[in-house]
Amino acid sequence: MNTFILIVLYVIYFSVLILLGYVSYKMPKIKVTKSETEETEEIKNTSQNYIYTGILLAIVGILVNTYILVQGTPLESHLMEWLNIVIRLLHITFGIAWIGASFYFVFLENALNRTEDVRDELAGNLWAVHGGGFYYLEKYKVAPKTIPKHLHWFKYEAYFTWLSGFCLLFVVYYFNASAFLIDKNVMDISATQGILTGIGSFVVGWIIYDQMCKSGLIKNQFWFSIIGFILLIAFAWFYCQVFSARAAYIHFGAMIGSLMVANVFFVIIPGQKEMVRSAKLGIPLDPSLGKKALARSLHNNYFTLPVLFVMVSNHFPSTFGYEYPWVVLAIISLGAAGVKHYLNLKEKKELNVWILPVSVVILLAACFITAPSTNPTECKTQVSITEVQTIIEKRCVQCHSSAPTDDTYKVAPNGVKYDTPEDIVKKKELIMQRVILTKTMPQNNKTNMTEEERNIIRCWIEQGASLK
Repeated sequence: MNTFILIVLYVIYFSVLILLGYVSYKMPKIKVTKSETEETEEIKNTSQNYIYTGILLAIVGILVNTYILVQGTPLESHLMEWLNIVIRLLHITFGIAWIGASFYFVFLENALNRTEDVRDELAGNLWAVHGGGFYYLEKYKVAPKTIPKHLHWFKYEAYFTWLSGFCLLFVVYYFNASAFLIDKNVMDISATQGILTGIGSFVVGWIIYDQMCKSGLIKNQFWFSIIGFILLIAFAWFYCQVFSARAAYIHFGAMIGSLMVANVFFVIIPGQKEMVRSAKLGIPLDPSLGKKALARSLHNNYFTLPVLFVMVSNHFPSTFGYEYPWVVLAIISLGAAGVKHYLNLKEKKELNVWILPVSVVILLAACFITAPSTNPTECKTQVSITEVQTIIEKRCVQCHSSAPTDDTYKVAPNGVKYDTPEDIVKKKELIMQRVILTKTMPQNNKTNMTEEERNIIRCWIEQGASLK
């Protein structure tokens, strides 16, 4: 793109950013008098949300402009790494807020006192102590007689978790699709095909799940859970047939995360808005709205642990590096859901002695099946560092050196460099884990490292990783 156009766009974006920042600063100082209606206050809050959205879009515009400016230069990978860090931090922060709120409200629902000193209009109450203070909470069966003026809504943490996660998906996997999303050894597709498949699968997943919730199947929780689990694992299997194993894992988590946020956006919040509207107008409330919102919220609660596992699994190649990575996803999803079910029952004081041990055994099965072979090929000859360095220079230093020649990485990923034999010896444990045991390096076997070369490196490490 022409440099002049980029400069003009910078001027526009920064001008909008400064203007919106000033308006956002002044907006809270505008006082709403008693004579003004509650509707005016709502318009003010809605306007504030639009301003925040405008600020966010202006920042995105500046980042896109900067990416276009540095594309193809050494600064490109530097920019992408910092984007990765910042967006990942935002995603984790919003995710903690969302999951924390989800856990807390499901705990409240499970732990409510529903029998002692409970007024007729209430479903229950709960006393709690936290942070040096005592709290007393009440849940209404339907709604209070008068809806309070200041009603807090829990929704933005969900929306921003998904938005930041979607941005992270682009930064890590879609901008570098040929390096991270696509593995030609799995399926030879273009980057565009891969991206459209990934995004399209989220939409398909939501349509299937939503129709299940609207069907009569929802009334039978057992079969709903069984069929839902089978469909989830079908998605996991599908992703592993299309993407690299690491990308398959993150798409599995992103698909479940999309179901969760869609539950909030399309069902929970609209249902709650209708309940508030009906209460304000004094018309009869539809109790099914509350039940549907509660059911979707409970589904989100059970989805949480598998999503958290996927978020951390990308740092542990023993998981996605397994020969059948979708099996690990199935085991972890089942075991994690079992643990969550045990905790939910415990909060209701409905203890079950079998659920937790069985869930732990299921989770341990993932550790067992991913264990490396204890009977590898015999090392018949002494391997020298020269042989190993030759392989490393042929297959690894394109990325892992002081001057990478890879088309994606312009600096060594995670600072790992193999410039000298001493560098190789220092990283022998890491090489054993990523190159030998999990075979997750080279990334998607981009440089075509052979089994014979991996065995040579393994023998050298097992023989003491000598510098001779």
